[in-house]
Formats: sequence, C-alpha cells, structure tokens
Amino acid sequence: MSRPFTPARPAYLRVVRASAWYDLAVTAGFATPWTYSLVHHTLSSLGDSLGWGVLPALDPWQTLYANLMGSVVIVWAALRIVRPLPLHGLLDGVARVLFSSWMAYALAHGAPRILLPFLTLEIAWGIVQLAPWRRKGHGDPVDHPADHADGRALGAAAR
Repeated sequence: MSRPFTPARPAYLRVVRASAWYDLAVTAGFATPWTYSLVHHTLSSLGDSLGWGVLPALDPWQTLYANLMGSVVIVWAALRIVRPLPLHGLLDGVARVLFSSWMAYALAHGAPRILLPFLTLEIAWGIVQLAPWRRKGHGDPVDHPADHADGRALGAAAR
C-alpha cells in the first residue's frame, strides 16, 4: 500500500516545480554582475537595518562566484519547471542538503545572519523533497527511482 505523498504522485511533482519557481525567484538576481550588485546592496542594507550584519564589500571574485551560482541555479530551475521528474526532486533535495551545510558552515564562521532566512527555506525545501524518498518498513523503497527515471512508472506490472 502506497502512502498518498510519494515521488510517483502528481503532488510530489508540483512540489518539485514549486521549489524550482522559488529558486528562480531567489537566484535570478545573482546571475549577472549588474543585478548581483543590486541584490548585494539590498541584502546588505536589510542585514544592517535588522542588526544581522552587512555583506563584505563587492569584489570581482565574489561577483564571479555569485554569477556562476546564479546561472547554474537558473538553468536547473528551468529544467524542473519545464520537466519536473521524481529524480529531479531527489537530486534537488540532495543539493539542498549540501547548500544548507555550507550556509550553516558560513554562519558558524561569522557570515552575516541575513543568511538565516535562506538557510531555513533551504532546509524546508530539502525536507519536503527528500521525505517521500525515505524507506518504509523492512527496507522496501517507497517507490523505485529506476521506475520513475523518465517520469513514468515503467515497472508497474512488476509490482
């Protein structure tokens, strides 16, 4: 018996697509040097007004890495918007564990607390996308990822 919220269900694919829209909205401003300058100024001003600290001064290396990250996340988000698959949700959940780890590391080493809301949302999206993949009783997977690699239940007759 399947649970109602599994990677094979349309509800899960809506979560994959929604997380992609979130990523697009949050990271689009990081994709170019001009938009990143505006995002940097806005986040730094907000952090300063909340007493959460300001971002380090802009420099070419920081801008380059922000632009690279923004560009890759935009492409990854576009893929999940246009063709959400269960595998995309799994991989995005894993990526969010990594992003959350590095955000927590940065916070532990003095990064401005303006990062906290982003960390909270990364953790939340990660949990929502990874929870349906956990194994249920006796080590049987909820859904076999190989059955859903292209978004369709390929092994339905074998179940």
